[in-house]
Amino acid sequence: MVAGMLAVTMNANASLPSTPSGWSLVWADDFTGAANTLPSSSNWIIDTGTQYPGGPANWGTGEIQTYTNSTSNLRQDGNGNLVITPIRSGSGQWTSARIETQRSNFKPPSGGELRIEGRIQMPNITGAGAAGYWPAFWALGAPYRGQYWNWPAIGEFDIMENVNGINSVWGVLHCGVNPGGPCNETTGIGANRACPGSSCQSAFHTYRFEWDTNPQQLRWYVDGQLYHTVSQAQVGEPHWTNMTSHAGYFILLNVAMGGAFPNAVPGGQTPTAATVSGVPMLVDYVAVYQTGGGTNPTTPPPTTGNPTTPPPTGGRDAYSPIQAESFNAQSGLQTETCSEGGLNISHIANGDWARYDNVNFGSSAPRDFVARVASGAGGGVSGLVEVRLDSPTGQLLGNFALANTGGWQSWQTIPGAAGGVTGTRTVYLKFASGQPADFVNVNWFHFRR
Repeated sequence: MVAGMLAVTMNANASLPSTPSGWSLVWADDFTGAANTLPSSSNWIIDTGTQYPGGPANWGTGEIQTYTNSTSNLRQDGNGNLVITPIRSGSGQWTSARIETQRSNFKPPSGGELRIEGRIQMPNITGAGAAGYWPAFWALGAPYRGQYWNWPAIGEFDIMENVNGINSVWGVLHCGVNPGGPCNETTGIGANRACPGSSCQSAFHTYRFEWDTNPQQLRWYVDGQLYHTVSQAQVGEPHWTNMTSHAGYFILLNVAMGGAFPNAVPGGQTPTAATVSGVPMLVDYVAVYQTGGGTNPTTPPPTTGNPTTPPPTGGRDAYSPIQAESFNAQSGLQTETCSEGGLNISHIANGDWARYDNVNFGSSAPRDFVARVASGAGGGVSGLVEVRLDSPTGQLLGNFALANTGGWQSWQTIPGAAGGVTGTRTVYLKFASGQPADFVNVNWFHFRR
């Protein structure tokens, strides 16, 4: 097994492929970090345990492993791969790993297309030894974060799924209501086929999903070969709108063990005593592209460097909109006329911040926060909108990632998880990016219980 894994590792690409003609790169991770390191925390959230806080047990699927942030289960290999390895302990307990993008706003521009793509080798195990293996590359609708009971209405795109080491890739759409509905839940609308050339398990293959807004259509590919299509007409309303009109999607990579899908194929419980421990899924890269939707407007000139909505003299209610330009202090920010009325803060780049005093959270912690944001950032430019306590480097309550929304006045309301604070506190909006360019404007924000 070790020799086989070494041979596979050498097949990783040294860098991202060239951006496909007609597309622009929105976001990517090539997993080029040092050996035995976790993937970038700027790009990924590592899920741990057996469920989201307050969400359904066993991640809602019946899978039996516990997800960890241990490099035994999740690591970069130093050769351009992310390695996710399920492991069975001596007492029979399984651990594995699951990660999801910080960004949750992947969606096509109006009139354009979105493309999510990954080059992946499934765990290289077949037959009885593969019973219960469930690798996946997929996306969930942003409103799922912090709520966890609105599935499948918010949408799920399974770009690559496989169970039990079968030489096949499944592409599945989950939508509507559960059970039944337009997507026949809990099964979904799916299709599958064998991987072209080499088997899915023995080699890397490129798995691609496209969301087209003209016509309204979803498409699944393996190694460039189309094998599954779902149209708006198949799903119908209000279900299509419910899964396409929110802020967008976040991307996930994981290897589960057992659960409804792998159990259904043999008609029995998986994994079994014959299941082999320690066979990894390898991910060479994940990339998101878009095309169409017109050109992005340039940054409008600022109107002033100071707020004209003065800070309140008393307290602020954490659960009512806090106008971004009503800061008590700031670093690096400007304000400008907002297309939605009043002003917004603008020209925001890495390291900038705004301070809001006397924010009253009451006696119970919030479940999340939302912010009204816009971005005309260039291709490949993105960053994090963070909420912190007491200083720009204080306790991180939550964040979300943002890239181009279609223009500096093309506003979207985006949620980010938040919690662990009560009483009256000083709140900072802090902005972080790996690029020096401006990446976001903010109109307002508030917290939600």
